[in-house]
Amino acid sequence: MSLVKPAQRPEDTWVTARSPAPATKNFAGRSVRRHLARGAVGFGLVVGSVALVPVAGPATLPAAPLALIAFRGCPTCWTVGLAQTISRGRPERRCADGVCTLSTARSMP
Repeated sequence: MSLVKPAQRPEDTWVTARSPAPATKNFAGRSVRRHLARGAVGFGLVVGSVALVPVAGPATLPAAPLALIAFRGCPTCWTVGLAQTISRGRPERRCADGVCTLSTARSMP
């Protein structure tokens, strides 16, 4: 964070300027329905593999890591992706050079 003196303000006024936010990884899916289906498969694999241990023994535990494929990472990544998928297409505020505009969120490439 650095201090910047704007041209339109008096000489004795200082404001704080922040560097632009770093680009974030996009975890969003193509649709909410598909994202929820991947979550159901992932959570089903985790719960099923642990719940079946008393019945089938530890042979069911190798199914749990397969959930990482369904989640495309960890459950937290899946949750962040769900929020991004739901919020895609909603209005967002963009500010540049002191002027803020309201536009829709960028769609996935």
